[in-house]
Amino acid sequence: MRLSFAVLVAGVLATTAAGAQTLTIGVRGGPDSMDPHYSALGPQSDAVKNIFDPLVWTGDDLQLEPGLATSWEPIDDDTWEFKLRENVKFHDGSDFTAEDVKFSIERIPNVAGPTTTEVYVRRVAEVEIVDDHTIHIHTNGPAATLPYDFVRLFIVSADAAADYSTTETANEGFNSGKATVGTGPFKFVSWEPKGDLVLERFEDYWRGAAPWEKVVRREISDDASRLAALKAGDVDIINYVSSADYLALEGDPDIETFIGDSVYVMNLQLDQRDSTPKVYAKGGGALDKNPLQDKKVREALDLAIDRETMVEIVLEGLGSPAKQLMPEGFFGSSDKIEDKPYDPEKAKELLAEAGYPDGFAMDLFCTNDRLPGDGAICEGLGQMFAQIGIDTNVNAISKSVYFPASARQEYSAFMNGWGTLTGEASYTLGSLAHSPNEEVKMGAFNRIIYNNPKVDELMQAGSKELDEDKRRAFYEEAMEITVEDRAYIPVVVLQTVWAARADKVGKMTPRADEETLAYFIQPKE
Repeated sequence: MRLSFAVLVAGVLATTAAGAQTLTIGVRGGPDSMDPHYSALGPQSDAVKNIFDPLVWTGDDLQLEPGLATSWEPIDDDTWEFKLRENVKFHDGSDFTAEDVKFSIERIPNVAGPTTTEVYVRRVAEVEIVDDHTIHIHTNGPAATLPYDFVRLFIVSADAAADYSTTETANEGFNSGKATVGTGPFKFVSWEPKGDLVLERFEDYWRGAAPWEKVVRREISDDASRLAALKAGDVDIINYVSSADYLALEGDPDIETFIGDSVYVMNLQLDQRDSTPKVYAKGGGALDKNPLQDKKVREALDLAIDRETMVEIVLEGLGSPAKQLMPEGFFGSSDKIEDKPYDPEKAKELLAEAGYPDGFAMDLFCTNDRLPGDGAICEGLGQMFAQIGIDTNVNAISKSVYFPASARQEYSAFMNGWGTLTGEASYTLGSLAHSPNEEVKMGAFNRIIYNNPKVDELMQAGSKELDEDKRRAFYEEAMEITVEDRAYIPVVVLQTVWAARADKVGKMTPRADEETLAYFIQPKE
């Protein structure tokens, strides 16, 4: 495995363009901590990837490429060998070795927050150091997708983080900068929660020095304020331009826009527990059972969603209707799944058959500051559900409130974007659709307690199957069953827009994972 041509060119360009420039990035959401092992959310990775390298890299389209590991291969049924890059330096000048990889893997279970990063090391049983640049990862049975799991395995310095690897000490150590020592293109300077993350160029970065001497990532959660900051010159580039603003910017010669297909699918999630906290009879009384357990009710909700209108009106065309839990063409997506119809009359009939001819009431929760259009899509769902007799109280709230409450299973109906960040179905279905199971390390993000034994069987079989065609067949069948069950209801696949000052930014290639990585943004020549 070799570095892609694009990565090599980026490194050359970065080295030749390494001038004394500052890039200020306006981002919709920032990290919850500077500890790269604390959170699996996209804004966390987007920030810390400027400082820390993952073991395995993914390109713009999420194809696997060498990162701190230059190659990998299974050497027996439950062992993978990873060869590590030589002559890599941490920001403090120390050498990167196998000890840092072992330390990083083993610390994750001790410091992971509510949106747990343990999903990335769930198959690891033991890490064996062979030599300074070779490790053997022993797994709990065959682990066919292990390299995909490692695309968000960020490597920290074993020395710098030694005293900051418990839940009590980790955030203090990393947020202060004491432990924030990586091998990435930029060194940590300072961070203010909900404010600025300040970085400076690491001259000895193994890909070559970055094109920016200094980078400031400024969290501006309000879309209008972020755009205003760009137009005023307070920031040089912004992410998550709203659909309406994108259309308005197309004719502005001072602004350059970049649009890309996203890996994120907005999914409605419906609680499958016997007792659920946020569903009521109309008027506020209690129901005698959880109506979301009834497949007819879930199908009615599915039929009530006008996905074409959601894309064209709510997202101004920046997306596409979703019919499964990850974008089509990804490993494990199924060609057999058909487009989802919009049929509110049929939805009303199904509600009546389920015993709810007059509908019911429920609270619907979502974020309003994480992904493009998240709050607007949620409002649209509420209106569509109301049309079939389900009174829906929409709660579009900050991700900092939403995700901890979701982890505590406080919601009955909720929507958020899920990105298949590894490019294959074990990450998505293994996290969401497999029943929560500590023994097999699956179901970590199954907040609705969805449980289909056949899906569990298929996911466990696929995780052990090294034959690619057989593994794909397992995942495709699991996807078909999960979509048919409708406990997870896909709504739309997003597209993402960045906007930049035309006199400051020359080039950037949108990434499917929506990350805004300063190293790969080129200055205007």
